[in-house]
Amino acid sequence: MSAIGVVSSCSCLRPGVWLLKPGMQKMSSFGFHTAARCAAKDYYEVLVLGGGAGGITMSARMKRKVGAGNVAVVEPSKTHYYQPLWTLVGGGAKQLAASARPTGSVMPKGVEWIKSRVTALDPDKNCVWLENDIKISYKYLIIALGISLHYEKIKGLPEGFHHPKIGSNYSVHTVEKTWKALQDFKEGNAIFTFPNTPVKCAGAPQKIMYLSEAYWRKTGKRSKANITFNTSLGVIFGVKKYADALLEIIKERNIGVNYKRNLVEVRADKQEAVFENLDKPGVTEVHQYEMLHVTPPMGPPDVLINSPVSDEIGWVDLDKETLQHKKYPNVFGIGDCTNLPTSKTAAAVAAQSAVLDKTISLVMKNQLPTKKYDGYTSCPLVTGYNKVILAEFDYDAQPLETFPIDQSKERVTMYQMKADMMPFLYWNALLKGYWGGPAPVRKLMHLGLK
Repeated sequence: MSAIGVVSSCSCLRPGVWLLKPGMQKMSSFGFHTAARCAAKDYYEVLVLGGGAGGITMSARMKRKVGAGNVAVVEPSKTHYYQPLWTLVGGGAKQLAASARPTGSVMPKGVEWIKSRVTALDPDKNCVWLENDIKISYKYLIIALGISLHYEKIKGLPEGFHHPKIGSNYSVHTVEKTWKALQDFKEGNAIFTFPNTPVKCAGAPQKIMYLSEAYWRKTGKRSKANITFNTSLGVIFGVKKYADALLEIIKERNIGVNYKRNLVEVRADKQEAVFENLDKPGVTEVHQYEMLHVTPPMGPPDVLINSPVSDEIGWVDLDKETLQHKKYPNVFGIGDCTNLPTSKTAAAVAAQSAVLDKTISLVMKNQLPTKKYDGYTSCPLVTGYNKVILAEFDYDAQPLETFPIDQSKERVTMYQMKADMMPFLYWNALLKGYWGGPAPVRKLMHLGLK
């Protein structure tokens, strides 16, 4: 591999985008096609920015409202990835190829695919600018640009990935290195990290840790592994019910946890990871590793930073209940690029898509939105090769569970749902605009208990 790339994600599910700085992108033989394709028109009734989970889902829904010829999606990437599968790829339970499909194959039939990148948004004039100074105007705009990964903010990366014993499940170019490092492990420290930024799929940094522990137990190496989770957070998980369950697993499996530790440097040639103690700013600790799994710092896409549609940080500034922009009533957002105060997951995108569909329908009729998004999100916490704790919760970090069982318990059935059922739903229902999350299932379940 001559270059290390990453994928930015809309709800853990965006197509590949290079980690390398913009000036370096054209130098890479792995670079994506970026030459702007002239759109069939310079105006669309609905313009969607981003061809990840949120963008494809909403374009499918909008096609049914205004007709395919009136909808366009701006997306440069040739490949669409189902990123939730990468936890299992990094753990050796799935093949990387199973997570990928050509973008053209998931684009709704008849919807215009504009193979370009957005370079600027001008909501006051109802238009966006693409590469090569191409201008596209719209009546309604849906922003689904995902989240950007910033390995380069850790000193020694991304070049450190050229060395062995280090991987990351967050990039299509490094996820298989995780599996290789796991297999090659002999003895010593295995360190798993969580950065000091918002992240997509916040459970993923520790899911691979549990899979690694299970693999080394199976292969007789567990007694030689000192497993540590170094997290910038002060808790293992944000919802107490599931945090309590995870802490029991951590204790039972003799896994160490260091809170308020943020990875700031990787010395891959020496197999050293440097962490800042966030309780003591400026104070660092050097940890030797035999295996290192890196979760990179993340942030809003560059085009959204200092954009009229974004808040002071760069996230799309939405009403958290309707998903309508706070200032521009014909602008909407979905997924990881937004400032919705919930975890950035594929499940969140599914639930948001159902609400946003209703919101846009009413706005198109000059009516006020009525359906409210409650912050529903889900994180299937993989704790072994056949075990999952299904965490589901809302804006208030309160459990919002689908099934009439204790979902804080490890279950084989939930693993099967994560590994097999959810990918099927993703490709065949969510991306086609027919799956709006588990709310109807939850309602039926609860009615059945009355």
